[in-house]
Amino acid sequence: MSVTTSGLQSKSGNRVMRSIIELLSSMRFAIALLVILSIASIIGTVLTQDDPYPNYVNQFGPFWADIFRALSLYTVYSSWWFMLILGFLMVSVSLCVIRNAPKMLADAKSWKDKVREGSLRAFHHKGEFAVHGTRAQSAAVLGKLSAKLGYKFVTRESEGATLIAAKRGALTRFGYISAHLAIVVICLGGLLDSNLPIKLQMWLFDKSPINANTMISEIPPEHRLSESNPTFRGYAWVPEGQHVSTAILNQPNGSLIQDLPFSIELNKFIVDYYSTGMPKLFASDIVVIDHKTGARVPARIEVNKPFEYEGVSIYQSSFQDGGSQMQMTAYPMTGASAKTAPFGGTIGGNAPLNTATPLGDGQTVEFTDFRAINVENISNANGQNDARGVAAHRSLKEAFDERLGSGAKTSKPLDLHNVGPSVQYKIRGKDGQAREYNNYMLPVDVNGEKMFLAGMRANPNDPFRYLRIPADSGGTLNEWMHLRATLEDPAMRATAARQFAQRSVPGSNPELQQHLEESASRVLTLFSGADASMKMPNGETLGGFQAIAGFIDRSVPKGEQEKAAGLLLRMLEGVTWDLWQLSRQQLGEPAAAANAESSRFIQSSLNAISDSFLYGSPVYLQLDSFRQVQASVFQLTRAPGKKVVYLGSLLLVLGIFSMFYVRERRLWFWLKDTDHGTSVVMAMSSARKTLDFEKEFVQTRDAVGTALGAKLIEAADAAAPHASSQDSTR
Repeated sequence: MSVTTSGLQSKSGNRVMRSIIELLSSMRFAIALLVILSIASIIGTVLTQDDPYPNYVNQFGPFWADIFRALSLYTVYSSWWFMLILGFLMVSVSLCVIRNAPKMLADAKSWKDKVREGSLRAFHHKGEFAVHGTRAQSAAVLGKLSAKLGYKFVTRESEGATLIAAKRGALTRFGYISAHLAIVVICLGGLLDSNLPIKLQMWLFDKSPINANTMISEIPPEHRLSESNPTFRGYAWVPEGQHVSTAILNQPNGSLIQDLPFSIELNKFIVDYYSTGMPKLFASDIVVIDHKTGARVPARIEVNKPFEYEGVSIYQSSFQDGGSQMQMTAYPMTGASAKTAPFGGTIGGNAPLNTATPLGDGQTVEFTDFRAINVENISNANGQNDARGVAAHRSLKEAFDERLGSGAKTSKPLDLHNVGPSVQYKIRGKDGQAREYNNYMLPVDVNGEKMFLAGMRANPNDPFRYLRIPADSGGTLNEWMHLRATLEDPAMRATAARQFAQRSVPGSNPELQQHLEESASRVLTLFSGADASMKMPNGETLGGFQAIAGFIDRSVPKGEQEKAAGLLLRMLEGVTWDLWQLSRQQLGEPAAAANAESSRFIQSSLNAISDSFLYGSPVYLQLDSFRQVQASVFQLTRAPGKKVVYLGSLLLVLGIFSMFYVRERRLWFWLKDTDHGTSVVMAMSSARKTLDFEKEFVQTRDAVGTALGAKLIEAADAAAPHASSQDSTR
C-alpha cells in the first residue's frame, strides 16, 4: 500500500513539475513578461530615476511619494522585481528554446525523403510531366536544375522509382533560435550591468551605504567597493586643479564609495559658445594617473566622446561650480537706512548674515551656484524664465494690471542673449526654513530700460520670480536703494507730501492744500507698509500696491473703486517724485529733470518697491566681482554586459532577418519509368504561403518543363484544397 501511495505522489509531483515547465516555456507567459517589462520601462523613462527623495515628495506629495517608493518606481531598473522579471524571462525563453530547438534543427536537417507519389499528388502546388528519355537522364537534368536554382538535394532509389528531395532556406529555422537566444543574451547583459552585482556584494560581504557627511578618505571599508568590482555606474565631481580616485554610487538610502584603479585630475574645463551666447562645446582636459605604474595619461573628454581606461569609461556628464569666490555688497531691504556693507563667500560654503547687517538676526547665507554666462529669454512673458515679477494682490486687477508686478508684459518673440554673471544662494533662518535667490551682476535691458534682476523662490521646484530694480543714470541701483530707504522714513514722507501739496495747489487755497498733503501722506504711508491697520493673514503689515488695493476694497464703494484707484495711483506717482528729489539731495545729486525718462524711473521704482515686500530677504546681495573655479561632473561606468548586449543585438538582427526575409522551400521530383519514357511528378511547398511563392512555383514549374523538354500534363488546381507540407509527408 505504501509503495502504491509513494508511486502516486511521485506521479503527482511529476505532473506538477511538467505543468510548471509547460507554463514557463509557453509563449503567453513570455509575452506577458515582456508586456510588464515594457510598462516598467516606460515608467522608468517618464519618471526621473535616482533623484533625492524630497524631490519626489515635492512633486507628488507625501502620500503618493511613499507608495511610489514602496514600489521602487524611483529605481525601476535596479529594483528587485524588475530583475526578477528579467530572470523569469530568461528562464522562460531558455526553456522555449530547449524545448523547440531540437525539433527545429532536426526538421532543418531532414530531407523529408520518405514521401511517396500519392503524397506528392495531394500537394496544392504540383505538376506532372511526360519525358521522352530515360529516368537516369531526367534525374541528372533535374539535379543540375535544382543546384542552379539554389537548392541542396539528395537522390533516393525506391520501389523502381527515383526521388529527388531538395530544400532551400533552412536558415529560417536557425533564425527562430537566434532571435530567442538574443532575448536571453540581452537580459543576461542587462543583469550584468544592473545593480544586482552590487546588491550581491551588500548581501554577501556586508557592504552598506553611508548617509552621513564624511570626508571620503575617512569612510570605512564597509561602505566602499573594491577596485575589482565587476560592474558599477557612478559619478565623480572634480574641480579644476584637483583630482579624485573614487566614484559615488547613489543608493536609495545613501551612497557607496567605489574605489578606482586610477585618479582623475582636471586640468581645465572648457566651454565654447556660439555667437548668440548658446554653448556649443563642453569638454574637460584631464590626466588619468595609474595607481600601479604611476603613468600619467592625458585625455580630452567631450559630450558623447568618452575616454576609456582599464575597462572604465569616463563620460562628460555635466559641470558645476567648483568653489568660486564671491565679493558682494549687502544692501538693506527694510528700514530707513541705505547703508551698505561688504559681504562675500565661496560657492558651496556659508556665512552668517549678521556680519553684513544687524537685520540678519541668526540668518545664514548658503552659496549654492555661480554662472559666469547666462543665456536667457527675458522677453518671454510665460513667467518661467523671463524677468516676471512676483505675484501681487488680485483685487482690482483690471485697474492695476499695468502696474502690478515688477515686469511689463510683452508679446515679442524669443530673444536669447547673454545677460552676464549671476549668483545663486539661500538665506536660511533660525527655524531651518530657507528661500532661494538668484541675482544677476549686471543690469539687463528690458524693453529699453536697464534693470537689475533679483530672483526669488520659496520652493526648489518653483521657477524663479524676478524683482526688477531700475538702474540709475550711473548704471547702479544706489538711487533706488536710497529711494526705498527714504520712503520708510516718516519725516521724509511728511516732507515729500508737503512739497507735493504745495507744488500741486496754489498757496491761495491752504485748506485744499492741507487736504492734499494729508491724502498724499496717507498714500505714502500705505505704500511704505507703515500703516498698522493693513495686515496680512500671517500678521505682517501690508505694503506696496497690495496695501492700496486693500484700502480701496475696504473704504470705497464698488462702483467708485476704479476711479479711486486711478486718482490714488496718480497721487502716488506725484508724491514719489518729490520723495525722489529729497533722496537725490541726500546723495548730493542735483534735482532730476522732469522728462519721460524720469517718469519711467518713478514708475519702475514703484513697481520694484511694491514687489520688494514679497522678496522675503532683509538684504539684497549685489555681486561686485568674482574668481571663478569650474568643476566637471563625470559619469564612470564599468559595463561588462555592454558587449554581451551588443552580441544579443546582433543575434536578434540576424534572427529577425532570417525569420522574415528567408523563406524555407521544399521541392520534390518523383521519377518512374513508363511505356513511352519517364513520368515526372513535381511538388513544391513553403512554410509561408505568399504571392511571391505562387510566382516562384510557376517559374520553377516552367523551368522544369523547359529543362526536361516536356509538356505539362497536370498542373496545380487553384480550387483544390490546400494540403500542408507536414500532412503530406507523414
